[in-house]
Amino acid sequence: MSSPEQKKQSVALSSVSASLLLTILKLVVGLLTGSIGILSEAAHSTMDFGAAAMTWFAVRISDKPADDKHHYGHAKIESVTALIETGLLFLTSAWVIYEAGTRLLFGGHEVEVTWYAIAVIVVSIVVDISRARALKKVAKETGSQALEADALHFTSDIVSSAVVLVGLVFVHFGLAWADAVSGIFVTILVGNAAWQLGRKTIDVLVDAAPEGISEQIEEIASAVPGVVAIEKIRVKPAGPFVFVELSVTVSRTLAHDKVRAICRSVEERLKAEIPESDISVNARPIALDSETVTERVHVVGLNHNMHAHNISVSLSGDRKQITFDVEVDGRLTIREAHDEVSALEKELHEEFNGTIDICIHLDPLRQEERNACPLDTEEGAHVSAAIREAGASIPGIQDVHDIRLRKTDQGRLCVTLHCAFEDAILLDDVHALTSRLEGTIYATLPQTARIIIHAEPLHAED
Repeated sequence: MSSPEQKKQSVALSSVSASLLLTILKLVVGLLTGSIGILSEAAHSTMDFGAAAMTWFAVRISDKPADDKHHYGHAKIESVTALIETGLLFLTSAWVIYEAGTRLLFGGHEVEVTWYAIAVIVVSIVVDISRARALKKVAKETGSQALEADALHFTSDIVSSAVVLVGLVFVHFGLAWADAVSGIFVTILVGNAAWQLGRKTIDVLVDAAPEGISEQIEEIASAVPGVVAIEKIRVKPAGPFVFVELSVTVSRTLAHDKVRAICRSVEERLKAEIPESDISVNARPIALDSETVTERVHVVGLNHNMHAHNISVSLSGDRKQITFDVEVDGRLTIREAHDEVSALEKELHEEFNGTIDICIHLDPLRQEERNACPLDTEEGAHVSAAIREAGASIPGIQDVHDIRLRKTDQGRLCVTLHCAFEDAILLDDVHALTSRLEGTIYATLPQTARIIIHAEPLHAED
């Protein structure tokens, strides 16, 4: 059992003992003296004893973790207990008002003011002060609503006992009606405490969000980079704990890993500000007004599990002509591949409201594993020399190096190599030069099946 749980159960159990002791003392003295004020206090303490017992039971149950039947845990048992305490407070108030009113209108028992009547009230006040302080301290540390309700009872007992004490003093000086009036005054205090407690517990039971928490959550989440807007916030209180369900919008062009990172960042920031919480963040991708045509084509392509590249846009009046390449599974027939690309075209027309012309080039996506082995020394040297000579024949390409050669079971070459370029050259020009080098190598070494060229700045550190 953790330290907070031990504190809650210990202070709740001590409140049960204190309430039982006070109930017995007040009941005995009230019956001996006939004081409606003391009897009202005895009834109040009887209710406190029942409430304290329920509080002790509630804090034991509420600390249990969530299970298959109680997905949000057991914390609301404290609110149920607090609501029952509220009902007991109102019942006690009704009885005291009835009894006090009867004595005021029709007279009643003569009240005997004795030293032990005064003593039991003084003892009650001392015990109530001690218990109220202990309960408030632990309730604040643990956020326990049941302990807070118990502290409220003991606090109201302090005031009500003081009122009864004053009433007994007035009775001693011959004002017999003061006892009944003090009982009614106590009832007003008790009723007000019951109203405040009941309103608070009902808010929790009907899942009313704590005041200001939605605005706090929105402010924190909105500050996380990548969050476009807050779409939905749901807060479910459960005792000192809150469950938060949050939906944020993000750009649909972001990768899934990036979206998950944004959600984690939102959760971490909220947890730091609201420690007693269970937070769940969902992201909904949306189209932003700032999206480029290229980004929109990429997104639609990914929806069809196709990678679009070499995207080009030409404008002619109000219409756009979009051309690009897509990689399609090379094992498909032309009919199957065409059907898949046609579905992509249809969605693109919807994306751009039909104001486009589209031409798509199909690239076969190869998913193959080859068995290959290194070339022997002599053949490797001959092929490497031919590749370096091809690189030297193209102005702009420098330092062809790290040539690696493999031969497949069918005798076809697989070539990888690195080459360098001046730092200021544009990537478009680099791509054109490496494509030219590929073509030269294919022409020089017709047995080549695949060439991969890695371009890098001159003097780059690999």
